[in-house]
Amino acid sequence: MYKIAVMGDKDSICGFVSVGLDIFPLTEHDEAVKKLRNLAENDYAVIFITEKLYSLIETEADKYKAAPIPAIIPIPGITGNSGIGMAAVSKSVEQAVGSDILK
Repeated sequence: MYKIAVMGDKDSICGFVSVGLDIFPLTEHDEAVKKLRNLAENDYAVIFITEKLYSLIETEADKYKAAPIPAIIPIPGITGNSGIGMAAVSKSVEQAVGSDILK
């Protein structure tokens, strides 16, 4: 059975444990890259990553875009929305339908 993970700073992700998601408090590039690789190889179908952490490991996260799983989804952290998540959604929609319909 597939699982769902959340990666990011502790304050931003601690609430996700209450809905049954696996949380991984991380803030450093190297440990986040290792954890992302580990999760992708071990039955995690969806991996939410705070936008701040996502910006540090975007190159690594991009390696999984063509794969059906895991879906890697940037989410805002407690510091607010930087727009990375919406930009990723917009890019995915544009690729799927051939036009940016969100503008």
